[in-house]
Amino acid sequence: MTLGNSMLIPILPQMEKELGITAFQASLTITIFSITAAISIPILGYLSDRFSRKAIIIPALSLYGIGGLLAGIASAWFGNPYLWIMVGRALQGIGAAGTAPIAMALTGDLFKGGDQSKVLGIVEASNGFGKVLSPIVGSLLALLVWYGPFWGFPIFVIISLLLTAFFVKEKKKKKEAPPVGKYVKGLFSVFKHEGRWLFTAYLAGATCLFTLFGILFYLSDTLETQYNIDGVLKGAILAIPLLFMMVTSFTTGSKIGKDISRMKKVIIFGFILMTASFATLVFFTKLVPFIAVLVGSSIGTGLVLPCLNSLITGSVGAARRGFVTSLYGSVRFLGVAAGPPVFEWLMNWSRTGMFLATAGLTFVLGLLCLFLIHVKKPKDDKHDGDQQTLFRKLQLATE
Repeated sequence: MTLGNSMLIPILPQMEKELGITAFQASLTITIFSITAAISIPILGYLSDRFSRKAIIIPALSLYGIGGLLAGIASAWFGNPYLWIMVGRALQGIGAAGTAPIAMALTGDLFKGGDQSKVLGIVEASNGFGKVLSPIVGSLLALLVWYGPFWGFPIFVIISLLLTAFFVKEKKKKKEAPPVGKYVKGLFSVFKHEGRWLFTAYLAGATCLFTLFGILFYLSDTLETQYNIDGVLKGAILAIPLLFMMVTSFTTGSKIGKDISRMKKVIIFGFILMTASFATLVFFTKLVPFIAVLVGSSIGTGLVLPCLNSLITGSVGAARRGFVTSLYGSVRFLGVAAGPPVFEWLMNWSRTGMFLATAGLTFVLGLLCLFLIHVKKPKDDKHDGDQQTLFRKLQLATE
């Protein structure tokens, strides 16, 4: 999923030149992917609850590859390929909706307790690893031809599809999926009782991805326009903050267990780091110190996301986990979609204003998490398979 956007970021300036489009139009290739994914994720999340996770993941991967293939063919052989690239990117967004968000729900199905947090940390680290590799891979493929990254998508999809088909084993459902009416009623019950902290967690996840992709967009543009750095070197520089985020995500997931109080503290500390980093970037224009300070925000993001993943994935039973985690994936995609165009506008407005506004946003989110995330673990531990589900009592009432 992460390849879908990160692999294209290094080629956006070149895409502008080759297609004769504006920076805003180029950024829309990121936005259209993310918006279609955001719209599709809740639908595919419901279907994964209704049927099975693999029954959604495999067709979604196929559509993802087809979208990349269409964008590659259009770029290579069509006279005016921009519209067809956008269509291909929209198809990829729908396909991406059935990948990582459903995999997160599948993780919740297969693992419990501290193991669940650890594996969710690995999932988030894999997400980060995709972000680390993708600017480099995108730059390498672009050395062959500028639209090379589009041709890379089907190759990665085939590998992922085969691995999923043969090596992912789902647990058989013990009972039939609830009717739509009962399913929706249960969801309303979840959000009625726990909506305040759950929506805060959703917003926090979206903010992390919004700032991450916005800053990457700014950095990609700066490297090319101010430093004349492009190609693989550019991809490697873009990968530096992502590498720190990946390592932090993996470490955080392995350490937090199911301690909700600890998760909240780590989330708040992560937002403090992000705020300090973005505010400090105002004073740095030279590349090396800029990257060094930017790493602080990446570490903050790596602290926040695994904790949010664990809180949200553990918030409901398996019967509705696909929808709730998918809705979280949806708002994360909206954050990704908003990042490049908003930061493109902020760049034209004021560099100082851009960083201070970003710092202000992460500061506000830290406060919201401090005051609104209050998750109480239920005392009912009789149900061995679900004792680590945060809302077990609620589930007993609604399932």
